[in-house]
Amino acid sequence: MRIARSTKRRSKGSRWLYLDAEARVLSKQIKELVARAAPNLLNAFGIGTDTEAEILIVVGDNPRRIHSEAALAKLAGVSPVPASSGKTTGRHRLARGGHRQLNAALYRTVIVRMHVHEPTIACIARRTAEGKTTRGIVRCLKRYVIREISKLVQPARRKRQLAA
Repeated sequence: MRIARSTKRRSKGSRWLYLDAEARVLSKQIKELVARAAPNLLNAFGIGTDTEAEILIVVGDNPRRIHSEAALAKLAGVSPVPASSGKTTGRHRLARGGHRQLNAALYRTVIVRMHVHEPTIACIARRTAEGKTTRGIVRCLKRYVIREISKLVQPARRKRQLAA
């Protein structure tokens, strides 16, 4: 019985080592591809390789739909939508449509920035003093991030459009 358990553990351990090495190789390949496709995107704070790849996938799959920063925001599901009908109170919510994986990637970027990025921390303090909720602050920060991403991705998008 002990021999069987140790053999299983050894087998699982070697399988884990193999998969870990394969994941490292694939991550390196993704980073190289992202660096080649949009080198400006690598310099953005809080955006990792996986997020960069997700952004490029969305932009590459929808070249005709993304003609402006607002169009990219709508596609990502971070465009503001009035929260009430009739006379609005000035409150907005996020659109629930859009590319959910990109929206999740933006959320991860915002969370990283909320904890480490000094300008974002200052923005949070300012918005909190204005009476904004954390949910509203995250919504605004997602829009800021998508605005920054749109500026960084535009040269790569234009290059692809000229090649086509």
